[in-house]
Amino acid sequence: MDEHYHIELDDEIDLHHFHPKDVKLVLKDFIEDARERGIGTIRIIHGKGQSVLKSIVRGVLEKNDDIVEFHDDMYNWGATIAVVGKREKNG
Repeated sequence: MDEHYHIELDDEIDLHHFHPKDVKLVLKDFIEDARERGIGTIRIIHGKGQSVLKSIVRGVLEKNDDIVEFHDDMYNWGATIAVVGKREKNG
């Protein structure tokens, strides 16, 4: 049986609570919700180092047109800061 959870979202999400196979969808939904609510900067907690979650997060952010830019959180390497908005398309 599939379990569904209601999660109250703000400008931060901790992905440690999700199975890696679910992270792409969870993150896409989180970004869409942030954009719809007008949140300009989000923080994504994924863990330090070259973790599986960090790799998934970077891949989603690179491909998502609602992310203008992103970088490591300078205070916590286990998190990424992303700016939400419409990315300009080249060409």
